[in-house]
Amino acid sequence: MEIYKSLVDRLENQHLTIVELIEKLPSKRNIHDNIAHLTKYQLVFIERLKKILMGNSPYFERYEAENDPDFEMFRKMNENDLLKSLNQNRELLNDLVVNLLEDDLIKTGVHKKFGELNIVQWLEFFVLHEAHHIFTIFQLANDINLEAKNDK
Repeated sequence: MEIYKSLVDRLENQHLTIVELIEKLPSKRNIHDNIAHLTKYQLVFIERLKKILMGNSPYFERYEAENDPDFEMFRKMNENDLLKSLNQNRELLNDLVVNLLEDDLIKTGVHKKFGELNIVQWLEFFVLHEAHHIFTIFQLANDINLEAKNDK
């Protein structure tokens, strides 16, 4: 088992799309919470991976930002600080997984909804979850651009 190239590519670069989507927006309302969520969840995910790598197939509830007392702190961060944190912690995540051995990749953790997943499946879950939020940001950005054009 190995981490396939498309997964490595998305782990390294997918989050960079956010800046491309929002950098020229006249406002970023509603988008901020999605960026805060991705930034906080990435830290949660890194901790989950570390627990999985310790063995014993740990169990994880579904992450819900509204039940996370630390999430409000991320919501209060400005956009630049969120994106900086997202980028820095992505480097930590990539460093954590880039040299994992096959024995590590087959270790599992149990997700409440998706059941037992090995490390590769957890990584795929992570990038798909992130892609979902990036798509939401894309939709919100287009709504903002349409509103700005209609207001002219």
